[in-house]
Amino acid sequence: MVGLGAALLPLRGATAGRERTKPNVLFLFSDDQRFDTIHVLGNEQIVTPNLDRLVAHGTAFTHAYIMGGTSGAVCMPSRAMLLSGRTLFHLDRQGQTVPAKHVTFPEAFRHAGYATFHTGKWHQNPAMYNRCFEQGARIFFGGMSDHFKVPVQDYDSTGQYSPQRTYTVDGTPSSELFSDAAIDFLKSYQGSKPFLMYVAYTAPHDPRLAPQQYMDMYKPEAMELPKSFMPEHPFDNGDMKLRDEQLAPWPRTPEEVRRHTAAYYAMITHLDAQIGRVLETLRQTGHAEDTIVVFAADNGLALGRHGLFGKQNLYEHSVHVPLIFCGPDVHRGEKREAFCYLIDIYPTLCELAGLQTPDTVEGRSLVPVLRDAEVKVRDTLFSAYRDFQRAVRDERFKLIEYHVAGTRTRQLFDLQNDPWELQNLAADGRYEQQLHSLRNLLVQWKKKLDDNSNFWQDYTT
Repeated sequence: MVGLGAALLPLRGATAGRERTKPNVLFLFSDDQRFDTIHVLGNEQIVTPNLDRLVAHGTAFTHAYIMGGTSGAVCMPSRAMLLSGRTLFHLDRQGQTVPAKHVTFPEAFRHAGYATFHTGKWHQNPAMYNRCFEQGARIFFGGMSDHFKVPVQDYDSTGQYSPQRTYTVDGTPSSELFSDAAIDFLKSYQGSKPFLMYVAYTAPHDPRLAPQQYMDMYKPEAMELPKSFMPEHPFDNGDMKLRDEQLAPWPRTPEEVRRHTAAYYAMITHLDAQIGRVLETLRQTGHAEDTIVVFAADNGLALGRHGLFGKQNLYEHSVHVPLIFCGPDVHRGEKREAFCYLIDIYPTLCELAGLQTPDTVEGRSLVPVLRDAEVKVRDTLFSAYRDFQRAVRDERFKLIEYHVAGTRTRQLFDLQNDPWELQNLAADGRYEQQLHSLRNLLVQWKKKLDDNSNFWQDYTT
């Protein structure tokens, strides 16, 4: 395990009386990592010592979510929302690019005098890459690849990225490849400006591959089956046969789910070790004390829950994501239960760094929540998947509605007593009031977000 060191990520008050420059920012972003894959946050089967230490040295948000996706490649709109701070139906199409009028958070920091650097996955149009970053290395333009043969490109100051410039570093696992680039930047950076580093990993997205020593840590037969394991989903959710769902045969078997879970955990433990290397280099290069570190993931994953394998659904396992803040002005070893979205990271970083948040940003700063556990910025959450699914939840109840081939299906869950979303209460007359309230709330969110999709055709409350 790579230690963070006692000097890493103190509160600003620890150096009171000394003039400080603007903080650096290190943003660590994983791919398809569920909320419940960090040991210290409740998963006793997984080994994540460095993420555990981030939680211990910072503040973890236990109810962080994505807003869903308008594409089967959920991570594309998710990353566009993260970059722009804009809500799902205010993106350009499915998030293929971010229009110039919508300033991204790397751009905002660059305009404020930051040196901006990126390595790893870039799921948006290459043409906008150089708007955001003035430096980069090992850039992967795409959604997924073989983790031991990632096709990458070098930074080009002219922005002329093309497939012809692509090369691979055979045999180097993706998480090491991108961590090496981040470490090289930290070791070589001599600028007087603060920096913003965006390290976008492709793990633990499939194909589920990790170095053998990590695969050996997890025996498939020892993996616990999730309580929501099902051989098949009970009805057509609108996207039952896309690529992600074909990674395992139907009906799903306990053996297959355990095998995939073991490999998934191995990838996350390997990723954790590489994150530890970056954090240790941050400490060794003297940047740890004045750096805000954020760790998050672009979406979750079913992996056998509810008979599903992908993230193209609105169950908690697919929309609930990890989010950790560490650094100056961030309390240590605390958790926040306040509802939040990934779009809230943008204005939060701006406020922590003393930058003005652009008017186009729709996220809400979480700084008040970081300061006071009793503060909330949202009372409810909305999520959507293509034209098929819509969901809304409050602190206790969650409604998911489906519109598939003219048929509407409804699920109502009491998350307080049924966090695995197993008991559908929609037809139980005792919950008629909650159902009516949430259906009205769903329509309110529709109007607020300008959701004009075909899902709402002939919809009545």
